[in-house]
Amino acid sequence: MIHDPKSLGAETSEQGKPSLLGRLGSRLKRAFKSERGTASIEFVVCVPAIMMIFMASIESGAFMTRLIMLEQSVDKVMRSLRLGQIPNPTVALLKAEICDGSVIMKDCQANITIDLQPVSTTTWAFPAGTVDCVDRDQNIIPATVFNPGAAHEIMMVRVCVIQNAIFPFAGIGLKLAQDSSGGYALATTSAFVNEP
Repeated sequence: MIHDPKSLGAETSEQGKPSLLGRLGSRLKRAFKSERGTASIEFVVCVPAIMMIFMASIESGAFMTRLIMLEQSVDKVMRSLRLGQIPNPTVALLKAEICDGSVIMKDCQANITIDLQPVSTTTWAFPAGTVDCVDRDQNIIPATVFNPGAAHEIMMVRVCVIQNAIFPFAGIGLKLAQDSSGGYALATTSAFVNEP
């Protein structure tokens, strides 16, 4: 079947042949009516959204697992400290014990700070602010208080560990407060009373 170029809406030149603009217009009309490649368009639109949800799920799962493991490890080590099972506690020993208990922390001992100090029962003045974390950019470990306290003293321990996000460019990794090296802080606080 032969169609007249004028009936297709194509402009013709003086010699009866469709002009360049007319041919381009008719090709565009055919392209818009064609249904080829519609699955590709759906794939291109949907897959990035699904991948973002997938990466956010992995990141939030890793974040919660790391935090729970850290809190559990701090509780166990502080229980041992409270009961006198760690006779001469040092910062290095407590760091090693906490990091051994929180299994999935990467390079834990280099990225952990521990602040341990007694709470006065006369003023009930708790340490101000949050615990300082390691600054990996400047290779600075902040000076924190380490005082194991005496018998019957209320002790407050604050621990901070810097960990890298798995997907720092997507999902929850974008929302976490990160240092310039891509690490976010996991912090936990606990309190106990020294046994006599």
